[in-house]
Amino acid sequence: MRAVFRTDIGQIREHNEDSGGVFVNQSGQYLAVVADGMGGHRAGDVASSMAVAYLQERWENESGLASPAEAEQWLQTHIAAANEQLFRHARSHPECQGMGTTVVAAVCAHSFATVAHIGDSRCYVLNKSGIQQLTDDHSLVNELVKSGQLSKEAAEHHPRKNVLLRALGTEPTVKIDVKTVALDEGDMLLLCSDGLSNKVPEADMMHMLTGAGTLEEKVEALIQLANGRGGEDNISLAVIDVSAEREGG
Repeated sequence: MRAVFRTDIGQIREHNEDSGGVFVNQSGQYLAVVADGMGGHRAGDVASSMAVAYLQERWENESGLASPAEAEQWLQTHIAAANEQLFRHARSHPECQGMGTTVVAAVCAHSFATVAHIGDSRCYVLNKSGIQQLTDDHSLVNELVKSGQLSKEAAEHHPRKNVLLRALGTEPTVKIDVKTVALDEGDMLLLCSDGLSNKVPEADMMHMLTGAGTLEEKVEALIQLANGRGGEDNISLAVIDVSAEREGG
C-alpha cells in the first residue's frame, strides 16, 4: 500500500484554506484526510488545519483497528470530538467566528476502507468496475438534484454550488456520514476537495490514475489539470494505492 497527499493554492486564491495528509497508526494502517476550510480573516485555514491536526494526533497514537465496525466507531468518535474543539475555539476567538471546514477521512486496511465525511469534499474508489463516488455532498445544490428540482448538468454551474448544509465546527454537534467498502489488490482511493472535483470529472480522474507514472506523478498531473481549467479554488487530494507493486508501471 502506498499513499500520497498534495495541496495546491490554485491560480486565483491568495491563501490556501485546505489541509490534509496521510497518517500511519501503530499497526501500520493508513488514515487519509482532506479538509476544505471556510470563514473570514484566514479562519478557514485555522479550521481545516485544526481538524486535521486533531485527527492526526489521535490516529498516530492508535494501536490499530481490527474491523470495519471499529473503524466506523473511531471515525464517528474522533470527528465529533474535533467538531466540538472547533466550535469551542470559534466561540472563544472572535476572529474565528463562523469558521468551519469540510472533512473527508478514510481508514484504510488491506481488505477494507471506512470513509467518513461532512460537507462536499469527496472520496472515490477506483477498482475493476471503474470509478465510483462513495460520498454524497452535503450541499444545497445536491439536495436540489436529489429532489429532482435540478439536473446534474445544471448543478455543475449553479451560482449557489458552494452553499453547504453541513460543516465541521459550525454547530455544537454534527451528523457524520460513514460507510465501509471492501478493497481488493489493485484498488485505489481518491479523497479530494471541490477544487479538484469541480474541474476534473470522474472519467479524467480514472484516466490519470490508471495511466503510467508514479503515484506522485499522477497526483501532480491531476493538480495541473485542475489548474489548467481555471484553478479558481485550492486543490487538495490524497490517493491510496492498495497495490504498490504496480508503482511506475
